[in-house]
Amino acid sequence: MSATRYTYLGPEGTFTEAALRTLPEAATRELVPMVSVRAALDAVRGGGAAAALVPIENSVEGGVTATLDELAHGEPLMIYREVLLPIAFALLVRPGTRLEDIKTVTGHPVAQPQVRNWLRAHLPDAVWESAASNADGARLVQEGRYDAAFAGEFAAATYGLEPLVTQIHDAENAETRFVLVGRSGRPAAPTGADRTSVVVRMGTDRPGALLELLQEFAVRGVNLMLIQSRPTGTGIGDYCFAMDAEGHVAERRVAEALMGLRRIAPMVRFLGSYPRAGVRPGDVPAPRPGTTDAEFVAAADWLARVQDGRA
Repeated sequence: MSATRYTYLGPEGTFTEAALRTLPEAATRELVPMVSVRAALDAVRGGGAAAALVPIENSVEGGVTATLDELAHGEPLMIYREVLLPIAFALLVRPGTRLEDIKTVTGHPVAQPQVRNWLRAHLPDAVWESAASNADGARLVQEGRYDAAFAGEFAAATYGLEPLVTQIHDAENAETRFVLVGRSGRPAAPTGADRTSVVVRMGTDRPGALLELLQEFAVRGVNLMLIQSRPTGTGIGDYCFAMDAEGHVAERRVAEALMGLRRIAPMVRFLGSYPRAGVRPGDVPAPRPGTTDAEFVAAADWLARVQDGRA
C-alpha cells in the first residue's frame, strides 16, 4: 500500500481537492485525482492509496448518494475524519465571454440545486447539462463544449478560464461535508465531540421496523444526526439506512445502541467513529441522566452482584 498517496474526487480544481488541502498532512502526501467516488475508494481498497477524501453530505441536498452507496456495499472501509467546507460557486467562462453569450452551462449534479434560483434570474434560457464534477465542467468549457461552468473560483487558473460572476449560492452558509476514508482498523480515541456512522439493513419489511432501529438510539439517549434510506439494488422496497449518531463507539451508550442494532438487523456495517469538524467538546450537550458511562458501569456492576447473589 502506498502510505503517502491520497486520492480524491477529481479532476484538479474540485471542491474535494480544496477540502483535502485543508488537512495538515496533505502537504506531505501525493494527492491523486480520480474520475469518480468509486475510483477514489477502490484505490484504497486495492492498496494503491492510504486514504481517499470524498463528499458525503451537503447542507442543501443532503447525503451524497454515490458515496453512501459505495460505503454501504463492497469491501468495507472506514471513516477516520471529516472536513467541512463552505461552498460558493463562480461562473467560469472562456476569456471574452459575456453573460448574454452564455447558452449552455454545466456543473456537478449536486451543484444545480444550489444555483437554480440564480440561473432562473440571470440565465433563464441557458441549457444545463451535468458533468462528472464541477472541475470537469470547467475542463469542458475550456474545450469549447459548453459556454460556462459552475465551479470553485480557484479552478479558473487551472483551466485557463475567467470567473465572470463569483459568490453564487442560493442558500446562505451552504457547506459540504467530506470524509477521509481508509481501510478498516481501530477507531481513533474519542475526543468528546465525535460522530459515529453505520449502515443498517433490515431483513424483512414489516410495520415498525424503522421505529425499532430508532428506539435503539432513543432509549440510550443517543442523538441521531443523519438518517437516509438507500436502495440495496435487490428489488423495489428493499432499503438500507445510512445513520450518523452523536458520540463515539467507545462510549457505553453508543456501543450498546450498536449492539442493539446488531441484535435486530441482519447487517450492520460500522463506518467509523471520528472527530466532528468544527465542533469542540464543550459544544456538545451533556448526556441525559441515566446514559453516562459511569451510570452504565454502575448498572452493570449492580447486575453482576444480583447474578452472584450479592445484591
